[in-house]
Amino acid sequence: MADILIVEDEASIRQVLSMHLMLVGHDVREAQDARQARDMLLASRAPDLAVLDVMLPGEDGFSLAGAFLEREIPILFVTAKTAVADRVYGLRMGAQDYILKPFEPAELLARVENILRRTRREESGLACGALQIDFAARRVLMAGKEVSLTAMEFDLLAMLARRRNVAMSREELLSGVWGYGYAGETRTVDVHIQRLRGKIGAGYIETVYKYGYRFCETGGRA
Repeated sequence: MADILIVEDEASIRQVLSMHLMLVGHDVREAQDARQARDMLLASRAPDLAVLDVMLPGEDGFSLAGAFLEREIPILFVTAKTAVADRVYGLRMGAQDYILKPFEPAELLARVENILRRTRREESGLACGALQIDFAARRVLMAGKEVSLTAMEFDLLAMLARRRNVAMSREELLSGVWGYGYAGETRTVDVHIQRLRGKIGAGYIETVYKYGYRFCETGGRA
């Protein structure tokens, strides 16, 4: 996963950002103002992504952004400012994306995922217990033996695994795997999940009651 630096002066928001990013496996560092963020940039390796609050005390996020852009570090601005001019300014100066407060965790994770997909190589695979997924080769192994999956089954498993530990709705899975124009029903997702469980075991994919499914990294552990 990625190394992400959060620069946010409000402790509660900083904690929420950190919690959700770490939940899906990212390494997270935190700074409460621009000065601390600059010190961290000098003292350690560059992060894969910087999540910057615009309205920081003292030096604001727009000014701080220059230090990250000079090192070609992608930026996701987080702000309560709703003016279009502010968002346009941030994007024109080189930020990858913008998210407005208050935000839904799913939106935050989706925006982070999209930025990382554009700016760095995706993880090539995932190993959880006896399960191994090779995203590039589109292969799945269980205890060293290859599992035969249809194209849709693999795409569904890969989508869940890449967003591991995050609950995904049936509608989100349907549109992400089958496409927005697909005329089928969410029951299609349930059928494919049932087939996947029959091939890789039931523990890896959890049902989220009245919502959807979640890939659980601990599913294959005793």
